[in-house]
Amino acid sequence: MKVLPGQPYPLGAVYDGSGTNFSVFSEIAERVELCLFDKKGNETRFDLPEVTGYCWHGYLPFIEPGQRYGFRVHGPWDPANGQRCNPAKLLLDPYAKAIDEQIQWHEAVFPYRFGKGLDVRSNSDSASFMPRSVVHQPHFDWNGDRRLQIPWHETVIYETHVKGLTIKHPDIPPEIRGTYAALAHPIIIDYFKQLGITAIELMPIHHFIHDKHLVDQGLRNYWGYNSIGYFAPHSEYASQKRPGAAVAEFKQMVKTLHHAGIEVILDVVYNHTAEGNHLGPMLSFKGIDNAYYYRLCDDRRYYKDYTGTGNSLNMRNPFVLQLIMDSLRYWVLEMHVDGFRFDLAATLARELHDVDRLSVFFNIIQQDPVISQVKLIAEPWDVGEGGYQVGNFPPVWSEWNGKYRDCVRDFWRGEDQTLGEFASRFTGSSDLYENTSRLPYASINFVTAHDGFTLNDLVSYNEKHNDANGEENRDGESHNRSWNCGVEGMTDDPEVLQLRKRQKRNFMITLFLSQGVPMLLGGDEISRTQQGNNNAYCQDNEISWYDWENADKDFLSFCQKLILYCKSHPVFRRRRWFYGQPIHGSEVKDIAWFTLEGEQMSEQDWGLGYAKSLGVFLNGATIPNPHPRGEPVKDDNFYVIFNAHHEALTFTLPGINWGTLWAKELDTNMGWLENNEALKAESQIKVEGRSIVMLRHAT
Repeated sequence: MKVLPGQPYPLGAVYDGSGTNFSVFSEIAERVELCLFDKKGNETRFDLPEVTGYCWHGYLPFIEPGQRYGFRVHGPWDPANGQRCNPAKLLLDPYAKAIDEQIQWHEAVFPYRFGKGLDVRSNSDSASFMPRSVVHQPHFDWNGDRRLQIPWHETVIYETHVKGLTIKHPDIPPEIRGTYAALAHPIIIDYFKQLGITAIELMPIHHFIHDKHLVDQGLRNYWGYNSIGYFAPHSEYASQKRPGAAVAEFKQMVKTLHHAGIEVILDVVYNHTAEGNHLGPMLSFKGIDNAYYYRLCDDRRYYKDYTGTGNSLNMRNPFVLQLIMDSLRYWVLEMHVDGFRFDLAATLARELHDVDRLSVFFNIIQQDPVISQVKLIAEPWDVGEGGYQVGNFPPVWSEWNGKYRDCVRDFWRGEDQTLGEFASRFTGSSDLYENTSRLPYASINFVTAHDGFTLNDLVSYNEKHNDANGEENRDGESHNRSWNCGVEGMTDDPEVLQLRKRQKRNFMITLFLSQGVPMLLGGDEISRTQQGNNNAYCQDNEISWYDWENADKDFLSFCQKLILYCKSHPVFRRRRWFYGQPIHGSEVKDIAWFTLEGEQMSEQDWGLGYAKSLGVFLNGATIPNPHPRGEPVKDDNFYVIFNAHHEALTFTLPGINWGTLWAKELDTNMGWLENNEALKAESQIKVEGRSIVMLRHAT
């Protein structure tokens, strides 16, 4: 078979109906071999005949979708200067749209010889132990599907895991459990609709590998923050196991979810790869052009590590930026996803050793006509110096608001803090986002996420219990801001169980009444537990999987009604900041804060660190933004009482100018209330300890 010159762009393997064009970037390569594999694993090698602008390329007629392939790169081996070319190692295509199989851990996949020193090149062939890139089938009938573009202020995010959500669901056919197909099953679609969520945020589905140290212990990288293919959907989540099948199955999942009105947001990991540090394997980038793709130390044998995973991609180099931007556009334009959550996003902003929010990467995102128009969410921190950047991302970005999480957790466990902090977080964190012309939906509010305790465990454990991870309970966060309500772990004590139920309702009500975008950790609504494990990244088992057989149906029903109720009341989903003073002050028209006595909060009241109780008036008649069709948006007025004190307190309702009659809608202790007697202005109302009462203006 003769290799024709082909084209340098697009990079990767592109099937045109008659054959396939292959192209790979390497500035350091002296020669690049394309390796094709038949069904039995037999390898045939071809030299890519042309190089244009450091892109090595060639065209092979009759190569069709499903063809498995890889590259071998010939060039200098000089680890002291960051050069690690080793043609004995089969390399994955950085632009592969599909990847088949998982790595088999063997000494041959490492570029150096064990026991001989890291600078001694290994000549053992790795092909027998490596996954394969796959030529994908680009054609798919979308039947008019497009991104939904649900407004941010109407968005409710559900963070979930492709496998964990459905692997134990009794109503899902066994042959598709834990797959993309299961996520699109009518049972799951109906569940999402009844819950009221508008977007699922999927934990990483870019193709990833299971770390050697985990596999050696009988564990797996369940979370998937170990990417090696930025264009390929993870093949283990496909119900069909033929090469490349994951692509069409993922597209069908997106199409089905869109038809149900549910957006798809991907958690993406562009800050590092699965190749690790100088001790890690050679899978792709490291063998193609190590010094170009990775940030290296002054001693270029070693890698800068802002992520705690061994390496950091070099965002300052144009082909690395192009790789990431091409990947993002591919997932939007070809896979129809609706947005991205960027893992450890502060790493992407690093220029030299600092975090610069106007770095090249964010400038490119800002001007890109495709990416700038989808939902962009930053995890605004990394593990490097100066990496905590909550509130510092550019205007088109929303952020996981870690300060919201910490404040709300502290409030309900009774920690001393100023009430002003709680009020700021409840009203959208204007102190973090307003100065950069962002709006309340810049704040992605959450109490729990995949990283940490589940909601059930947050109220059941004071300490982490990560022994199953094999690190002697040293891993995971030690300061969880959790409270076990008096007993560590499981208990039969009815008073403790009742308090835990109340605390879970408190967290949920606070989350969904707060301004900003609520994010619910999948499974919290059914009281999912990880048995106190707050770092279950390696637990691909019952610790992490959703236990549908023992789902807390009462709490699920409560959450369903809460979410749908809040979605129906625009006063809880404002598109603009509150007018007047952002948090408190006199004669505030759209919001006012009150003491137990029914008086507006004073400056002295806001500074009381020991105070744990307050009320807030929300005016539904002063919502500033009109309906998209131009009509004014009107809603009811609400008065919400928060009592984080451990004992019951008597509150006085505000004076008649704030409302004449108030009806109790919701009480943490009793749940949703109907036909409740209306209370007059300045009436007294008893609120139990650690409780919320929500009242709606009755006239």
